[in-house]
Amino acid sequence: MTAILDIDLLRTFHAVVRVGKFSAAAEQLHKSPAAVSVHIQRLEAVAGGRLLNRDNQSVSLTALGKRLLISTAELLRTHDQALADLRGAQLAGRITLGVPDEYAAHVIQDILPTFVAAWPNVVLELKTGPSYALRDLVQRGKLQAAVVAQPKGEADPDTEVLMSTTPVWVGAANAAMALKDPLPLAVHAVQCPYREAMNASLKASGRRSRIVLESPSNQAVKACVEAGLAVSLIDRGKVTERMQILEGLPVIPDHDIVFVRNTASRADKAVDLLAHAMRQSFRL
Repeated sequence: MTAILDIDLLRTFHAVVRVGKFSAAAEQLHKSPAAVSVHIQRLEAVAGGRLLNRDNQSVSLTALGKRLLISTAELLRTHDQALADLRGAQLAGRITLGVPDEYAAHVIQDILPTFVAAWPNVVLELKTGPSYALRDLVQRGKLQAAVVAQPKGEADPDTEVLMSTTPVWVGAANAAMALKDPLPLAVHAVQCPYREAMNASLKASGRRSRIVLESPSNQAVKACVEAGLAVSLIDRGKVTERMQILEGLPVIPDHDIVFVRNTASRADKAVDLLAHAMRQSFRL
């Protein structure tokens, strides 16, 4: 039987190489880690050798893996372009999209490249900012759409829930930050729903606090927490190995990650397609 390079197997391979871990690739592809392993094994059988060196922490490319990665990158792009032509790549338009810093890397790296390849005549313009600021820009017609975090249950006709998150208090892995008084905080910029939830819950519980870091950068907030300088509120799924979930602090209700669009874009086919891409990548 003639060997065939399966596009799905190649996508899995490229995802594993891009993120460096089977578990992270499985989450992005919405597959189980076992399914990702099977895909790589099947691709190795076709390639005729080992493609990845694996350990408990990460993966690295073998010489054969490097050759396959380079030689199939254009193949994937050509496949996506051909599919776009069949689906009507003549679609043209302009989308102004807002993304909060916490989700910017996922949207920019994992969603938009595929979208742009499929619809090359759709021009994207991106803006990052706090969720509530982005939502306000959408409502005022300054942005066509945005990915926004908000307390659960606040959906409206122009909002689509992409996934739900559980906020948790975190501190450095080896520090008893929750015992300090006043509680040192690392917070995002004003108009961030997690910042508002932190302040409201601490005020209601009578817990004193002080701000150590205020930053629009999610990476800066994480670094401050991991360094043991402050505590903060993040999604449970984003807790790193250098953090610990803190007990004894106010419980924060679940939030939704939503795709919100302005009224004028309801009939915009390009925005419809972007919403579909978001649904495919985020998980309920």
